[in-house]
Amino acid sequence: MSNTPSDTPPDRLSTNARSPHFDMETLQRGIGIRFKGRERTDVEEYSISEGWIRVAAGKSRDRHGQPLTIKLNGEVEAWFLDTAQGAAPAESAGDDAS
Repeated sequence: MSNTPSDTPPDRLSTNARSPHFDMETLQRGIGIRFKGRERTDVEEYSISEGWIRVAAGKSRDRHGQPLTIKLNGEVEAWFLDTAQGAAPAESAGDDAS
């Protein structure tokens, strides 16, 4: 493994520390999620290759105190927020060329 972080976010990531897809270092960089063309800030877990996100279902909790989530299917895009602040995102560069 190299010490430099990748500019591509992982295919699957979770904010729940109990999940095998939880990665604190990646989450600290900040992840932006676009689901069906709309930016979302309430995503608990996502999978780009499988095309779904999990979001909290209101304020409901399970018997262990974890939020109940629902799975939404659709196109998922993810990017790192720290690279977007340092440089223009790829989508913006394409818009400028038109």
